[in-house]
Amino acid sequence: MTEAQGLLQELQQIQNTALETLKAVQDETGLQAWRSANLGRNAPVMRIFSRLGEVPKEERPLVGQQANQVKQAIETAYNEYETRLHEAALQNSLARDRIDVTLPGRQPYHGRLHPSTQTLRRIYHIFAEMGFQIYLSSDVETDEYNFELLNMPAHHPARDMWDTFHTTREGVLLRTHTSPGQIRVMREYAPDPIRVILPGMCYRYEQISARSEIQFNQVEVLAVGRGITFSEFKGTLIDFARRMYGENVRTRLRPSYFPFTEPSAEMDIECFVCGGKGCNICKGSGWLEIMGCGMVHPVVLQNGGYDPAEFTGFAAGMGPERITILRHRIEDIRHFWANDIRFLEQF
Repeated sequence: MTEAQGLLQELQQIQNTALETLKAVQDETGLQAWRSANLGRNAPVMRIFSRLGEVPKEERPLVGQQANQVKQAIETAYNEYETRLHEAALQNSLARDRIDVTLPGRQPYHGRLHPSTQTLRRIYHIFAEMGFQIYLSSDVETDEYNFELLNMPAHHPARDMWDTFHTTREGVLLRTHTSPGQIRVMREYAPDPIRVILPGMCYRYEQISARSEIQFNQVEVLAVGRGITFSEFKGTLIDFARRMYGENVRTRLRPSYFPFTEPSAEMDIECFVCGGKGCNICKGSGWLEIMGCGMVHPVVLQNGGYDPAEFTGFAAGMGPERITILRHRIEDIRHFWANDIRFLEQF
């Protein structure tokens, strides 16, 4: 028997053995093992190709052709068996996971608005009904707009009321309050009367605790025009409190100090947890502070482009997170930014 005849017989035996062992394969793992054994780099049929040099030149084409045919036969058998396995797995899956179309459908899960967003939208709605428009300003401000034009020149002691995040660029910072927007909106619309709210995120370099965060929402309220009085300012805020907390809510204004308003005040509402009797929510005072406010300082009016001899105005700043805390008796402000689904699902 020549070398070529021996290889041809060996090829036939390799094909027969491969097809016979394929019948015993039961799953995908076994099929991949069979493929590696019969079509891998060290498979018997692949070793035949490396032995073609042992065959005389005139007989090599015959042996090479037969080796390719055996390799193709094994590959075809593998592909067909793989298809059958996949089809069988699909049929088993359909039988196992059959759908009963007579069952009632599942209620889709609906997302919810963040509690801060809910409060912000309520504030927007209330002031829209009162004739105010929304004005947006940038989170990144200059020292000039954040402090100087608001009646706080360099080294003014009132700057210590706001712990500031400064950037690497001199004179540029993250706004500590929404009040810089007062100057921007006044300069844009002066000398026309304005009535706007300015919502946005503020940033302060503070120790994070249950009562304070380094970032929080704030809504600035601003009205400028001829003949605006303190009584109109007070009436607007009382009307807001009643729309937000209910018609029977009691309010009060306490004297305070802000460099950009004169006179300045803080507005309280009667504690709705204890009804003014005193509790841990209101720290025994019976009152809850909801905003700082006052008549716009003449210097700020002038910096905004209005003549303080002709124009007056009022401004207020409130925190939606604080309002939400009071409305829902939330004990820790850090819940607003923790993204804890257990907290968010309650709203």
